[in-house]
Amino acid sequence: MAELLKLKGIEVVSVSRSNSRVLGDVSDYAFVDEVIKTHQPAFIFHFAANSSARHDVLFDNHKAISTGTMNILECARQHAPAAKIFLSGSALQFKNVNLPIDEQTPFAASSAYSVSRIHSVYAGRYFRDTFAMKVYVGYFFNHDSPLRTEKHVNQKITAAVNRIAGGSHEKLELGNIDVRKEFNFAGDIVEAVWTLMSQDKVFEAVIGSGSAHTIQEWVDYCFTKIGKKWQDHVVMNRSFVAEYGTLVCHPALLKSLGWQPKVSFAGLADMMMAGHKP
Repeated sequence: MAELLKLKGIEVVSVSRSNSRVLGDVSDYAFVDEVIKTHQPAFIFHFAANSSARHDVLFDNHKAISTGTMNILECARQHAPAAKIFLSGSALQFKNVNLPIDEQTPFAASSAYSVSRIHSVYAGRYFRDTFAMKVYVGYFFNHDSPLRTEKHVNQKITAAVNRIAGGSHEKLELGNIDVRKEFNFAGDIVEAVWTLMSQDKVFEAVIGSGSAHTIQEWVDYCFTKIGKKWQDHVVMNRSFVAEYGTLVCHPALLKSLGWQPKVSFAGLADMMMAGHKP
């Protein structure tokens, strides 16, 4: 997102607990108040979260997502009420019956993570409806780029495949590779966020391509690129239980605003393979 904004000539003040222009915690009200009062931003993007839905990060996600949202909204109300504010939502906060999810799909508190996301959305709606603030919510479906760490399965696979191509004899351990999900490029996704925030009629939208593939397709594509059969290098963890069977959106509303993804499934795999040389 920062790179996209810079290309548009917008000064970016990056904030995180590490590795950014301004160091601080979004759950600290005094810190958020000072940052917003000092910089008077025209746009605020709230991406903070622990990228896990595990119960043991319950409080970390509550602080980053729920408390962080309330801090941002209240401080913006006081110091930058005209700012356009983006709140990250998640595909995981919806009731999932393995059908395409859209803005009308009901929420489901299926994890501690989803509880925080749902709270964040209702907070955003409150400030939008009560104070006429421009608060947007984008519900992210799976997205990736070469910047991902190996905690994420797509990057775990591409990194291992590249090492195997370089002579490694390791075995790649995976769970349920029949899971169907979206394989979106993060660059396309932030373009979608900007498209959403560049208008004033739609304030909430699912963000994804609406195209689903299995993890096995990703594995097969990556190993085929190095001329090997994945079955010779992958071991299955039969005890792994997937959070879902299919996770895909129906992005008609977002596409009606003029957005279309540019990077295909194969294009993303090629990009991520190229991003990790053995």
